[in-house]
Amino acid sequence: QVQLLESGGGLVQPGGSLTLSCVGFGFTFRDSWMGWVRQASGKGFEWVSSLDAGGGTIFVEESMKERFTISRDNAKNTLYLQMTRLKPDDTAIYYCVQYGPYLDFVSWGQGTEVTVSS
Repeated sequence: QVQLLESGGGLVQPGGSLTLSCVGFGFTFRDSWMGWVRQASGKGFEWVSSLDAGGGTIFVEESMKERFTISRDNAKNTLYLQMTRLKPDDTAIYYCVQYGPYLDFVSWGQGTEVTVSS
C-alpha cells in the first residue's frame, strides 16, 4: 500500500523559511516522479513543483521559482520542498504527490499545513 507522509509544516512569519519533507512507502520511490501541490482555504489545488525520478529534471511554478526548491534523496525515500521568503499567500495545505506512468497524480499524502502570518 502506497503511503506518503509529509512533515515540516507550521506557523512562520512573512519572510521566513520552512522545509517540508515527504517520506514514501509501499512503492519504488527512486523510480517515481514526485511533486508538491497545495490548496489554500476555499481555493482549488495549485501545482507547486515536480521532479523526475533521478532529481535531474525539475519544474517549479513560475511565481515560486525564486523562492521554492524541490529536491529528493532516493536513499531515504524522501522528497523535500525548501521554501524561503514566505508570503501570506503561501498559506495552504501542502500535499506530496506521486506521479504515475502517464504523469498523472496516482497517490497523495495527507498534507501538511503551512501558515504564514505575523
